[in-house]
Amino acid sequence: MNKVRVGSVGLGRLGMQHAENIAGRIQNAELAALCDVDKPKLEETAKRLGVQYRFSIFEEMITCKDVDAIVLVSPSALHTRQIAAAMNAGKHVFSEKPLGVTVAECKEAEKAVEAHPDLVFMLGFMRRFDESYKYAHDKVAAGEIGKPILFRSYSQDPEKFIAGSIAFAPFSGGEFLDMAVHDIDLARWFTGSEPETVYAIGGCYAHPEFAVSNDGDNVSCLLKFKNDCMVFLFAGRTAPHGYNVETEIIGTKGILRIASVPQKNLVEILDSYGVRKECSENFLERFDTAYVNEVQEFVNCIVEKRKPLVTVYDGTRVSEIAYTCKAAFETGELIRF
Repeated sequence: MNKVRVGSVGLGRLGMQHAENIAGRIQNAELAALCDVDKPKLEETAKRLGVQYRFSIFEEMITCKDVDAIVLVSPSALHTRQIAAAMNAGKHVFSEKPLGVTVAECKEAEKAVEAHPDLVFMLGFMRRFDESYKYAHDKVAAGEIGKPILFRSYSQDPEKFIAGSIAFAPFSGGEFLDMAVHDIDLARWFTGSEPETVYAIGGCYAHPEFAVSNDGDNVSCLLKFKNDCMVFLFAGRTAPHGYNVETEIIGTKGILRIASVPQKNLVEILDSYGVRKECSENFLERFDTAYVNEVQEFVNCIVEKRKPLVTVYDGTRVSEIAYTCKAAFETGELIRF
């Protein structure tokens, strides 16, 4: 087929990155349309990227005959409805996480995808498409570290962005859903198993504002998976040093560590502060290549008429686990799945 004509929805931080990637970094793809409620930003971006069609109403975009696929980077609460509407209009859909802000919404998204087996649906768990994580996963799958017995993963946002996190807290679904979903997805991906029990703790150590939403600024949980693997997850919003994502998988024959020392690149700075390495500023910088790789896989699936390995059911399961972790955090009790 000719190039896949993509309509991208949402021009926030990640939405802008996806739009720019589709316009210039994704093979066999054409950025045919943009949609955003901010009309000045929409017009400026469309002009800069050479996009023909511009929409401020999502329902109008999905009727465009010159659009084959939709990339959703819209507010989380809109995802489920927009997935269903786009697929009913005959469009392939790539959606950023979360699949829905409740498990019930995720189930509705499942029904929408199941009703259109001829279309491609993919959810944006970008860490699976990061070169380092892919490399480590291949080693685990090949049995090079033996049987995984402990999976540990940290996700930390910089303290300097805390104002945005506080403003979003009432709508985020909690830190486990907002931040730890990627770690939960990785745990399932690396272990090939599902959780059995969870115990969670945390609190508002620096910012009591999160307590209003029954949330914390730093939370953690310990899960036992059905294959007996221990899983420890930590999500924090107050990192003083920058954006930090690190993962460790301990096996019976070896250990893998991914980004155990967070760094922006391989440069070392020697100055009056000593010898140091700079950290990534945010998730866009850290996972720049992964965001390209995941949308490239989505386009490849459309062109090659196959389905991606990341499915709608992964989105539902991760949401179920995240909300169970949240319940364990709120009650202080060990919860069995």
